[in-house]
Amino acid sequence: MKISIISGSHRNPSQSEKVARHIEATLNNEHPDNETWLYPLADNPLPLWDQTVWDNTPRWKEYLDPIKEQVKSSDGFVIVSPEWHGQVPAGLKNFFLLMSRFEVGHKPALIVTLSNTDGGAYPVAELRMSSYKNNRICYIPEHVIVRNVETVLNDNAEDNNPDADSYFRERISWALDLLIAYAEALTPMRATAQIYHDKFRSGM
Repeated sequence: MKISIISGSHRNPSQSEKVARHIEATLNNEHPDNETWLYPLADNPLPLWDQTVWDNTPRWKEYLDPIKEQVKSSDGFVIVSPEWHGQVPAGLKNFFLLMSRFEVGHKPALIVTLSNTDGGAYPVAELRMSSYKNNRICYIPEHVIVRNVETVLNDNAEDNNPDADSYFRERISWALDLLIAYAEALTPMRATAQIYHDKFRSGM
């Protein structure tokens, strides 16, 4: 089984990538039989969507084929998003515009958002509302909001708030266990013919 982690911040370095790397390490330590792939959007490496993506031009193939190969071979996802001005970063929304039902469709995803303060809820709502419709990614009911992110999940224990750090490490571990269970449960679903319907290829 393969779990891919998408770090949605354009910044480099970023707290999102810090959290994403903690998630990757947790998966590797607690689920060593599974493969992981971490894709940071640092420095915004993907061009903005336009209609030429449908033509599969050499330009798009160069950018997207290696990424789509990794994503298509994944059984589940962790989507890590900061809250920027109450929103999901544009590069992360662009990522979902470029992925289709053939890459992420009917695969479970865990949303992990973060905030430097007490925020982080708005990206959860935005991702659940507007990032799944046509590509059919399946967000699991559980999500994690890492608040005051600069004070937790740091490699140097002296930089962490001990109580909050312990809580978030435990919560992330539990949420990842759920994601793995969903990934196992949905695997046979994708073997059915009904999920790729040409007439109803777009969600309502």
